Amino acid sequence: MATINSGIDPAKAIEIMMDFDVELEVVEAKTAEEEISAEVDATEAVDVRTRGPVVTILGHVDHGKTSLLDRIRNANVASGEAGGITQRTSAFKVPVEVGGETKEVVFLDTPGHEAFTSMRSRGANMTDVVVLVVSGPEGVMPQTIESINHAKAAGVPLVVALNKVDRPDATEGQLQKTLRQLADAGLQPTEWGGDTDIVRTSATTGLGIKELLETLDYQAQLKSLKADFGGRARGTVIEARTEEGRGSVASLLVQQGMLKVGDFIVAGRAFGRVRDITDDKGKRVREALPPSPVQISGLDLVPDAGDKFYVVDSLKKAEEAAEQRRHREREVELAKPKLTLDSLFSQMQDGEVTVKEIKIVIKAAEQGTVDVLAKECEKVGTSEVKVRVLHTGIGGINRSDVLLADASKAIIIGFNVIASGEARTLAEQKGVEIRTYDVIYNIVDDMKAAAEGMLAPELRQEILGHAEVRQVFSITKVGTIAGCYVTDGVVERNAFIRVTRGGVVVQNERVLEQLKRFKDDAKEVRSGMECGMKIVGYDDIKVGDVIECYKQVEFKRTLAGGSVPMEKGKGDRKK
Repeated sequence: MATINSGIDPAKAIEIMMDFDVELEVVEAKTAEEEISAEVDATEAVDVRTRGPVVTILGHVDHGKTSLLDRIRNANVASGEAGGITQRTSAFKVPVEVGGETKEVVFLDTPGHEAFTSMRSRGANMTDVVVLVVSGPEGVMPQTIESINHAKAAGVPLVVALNKVDRPDATEGQLQKTLRQLADAGLQPTEWGGDTDIVRTSATTGLGIKELLETLDYQAQLKSLKADFGGRARGTVIEARTEEGRGSVASLLVQQGMLKVGDFIVAGRAFGRVRDITDDKGKRVREALPPSPVQISGLDLVPDAGDKFYVVDSLKKAEEAAEQRRHREREVELAKPKLTLDSLFSQMQDGEVTVKEIKIVIKAAEQGTVDVLAKECEKVGTSEVKVRVLHTGIGGINRSDVLLADASKAIIIGFNVIASGEARTLAEQKGVEIRTYDVIYNIVDDMKAAAEGMLAPELRQEILGHAEVRQVFSITKVGTIAGCYVTDGVVERNAFIRVTRGGVVVQNERVLEQLKRFKDDAKEVRSGMECGMKIVGYDDIKVGDVIECYKQVEFKRTLAGGSVPMEKGKGDRKK
């Protein structure tokens, strides 16, 4: 049913109008951001020239991506990364000497850990050529396959750097095995008649670096890369964060036009006037040409990594586009289902309310890292335990974060940020836990450990032995005593007892109260021996019954679905 004021989606409207033989054309209203994009695309280029390529380094963690890039630009980046793992997407411009001519190549160094899959995907979408770093001795790994898929999805040419060929274990046989693995993954080497260039490199000795750069230049020539060096600038946000004294700072990749100090700019939800431009070496510049990785300040908010940025002719136009984006984000936030009595009742019927939650507040130095962390943390859990991200933000941990965590019984996770003195004091008063990290692995591992700790332990039955009732005695003030013969295993006092008659269970989870060997109390009676048994609260024992003795053993459950023994369970756990 629909009223006169009901909204109808375009597909439904077209279907309805077909019944009336009316051809309906639905034209959606463009957002201010889309109008700016269309306007920029329609603008005539001012100064079209050949540009250098944007190269993305992809590959499995610890296969030497950052070290290879260090060798190319003769700087040491890896030592500054916690645990030697690249934690964010970084961009550098490198002058490359090819055939006596100096060319500018932009390298995007993306994290190789699987937690950064979305970052890596974003990096591949900004690039012209992908360098896939594969360790020759170690071969193709799961993240290598992921990287190949990202490059194929982005539709960009791929060059393989077969790295670490200087190692003793990089034998020719091992390298050929790695080439076979690459061929199986869809990358046929040129030396085998395929179309994938494979360059053998060593970040340690510098072997193959020159050949790799020449191959990249050749790929760039094949694509005939051009850009407008004179019109209005546009490009992509690589990363964004808040810096003390500078406010919102965004790392941009200028892909078209000239970006100048004083330009009016819109980037997703953020807008402003470019206050200053810093190049990849930290030097202040007045303008930037494509393709250049630069940092700018002057934005009113922190944009999202991956947002497109545009230079517009007035601050009003920039503000209008940014406000529309913020309005859409608010609408999406408000559209999220609220917890009402009706929804609570339906959740109770579905059994959702019983789900345990680990609530967390995430603060990190950069927006891209925040997004990835939130996704990775929310992946942790099962149908019983969920990790719920209440709030994310960039910058240090402050008073409001602690108040939110206190009200929600949440834990604060800080990545490459610290808590202010006021926040630390308040957290101690309120009993809020603040955990700070500098390696992503550790956050995900701790979330898994916490989730596993909240899983109810699994109870398993460990069968100890069986006994057959040979005779039954009734003793005044004591009750029925079963005279038994232990047929296998062992019978223990205080263990659980299951009474079966003709193969059918007649009593379960009873406890063996007394166990006697002749007239003496016994802790246990082994196979082939006779004994007397008194079962708590059960006297209807018959000759021929079989008594099964067992323990309940608690196993700590893991998120992977397995379990490990916690401690030896006792039979009288439920007594």
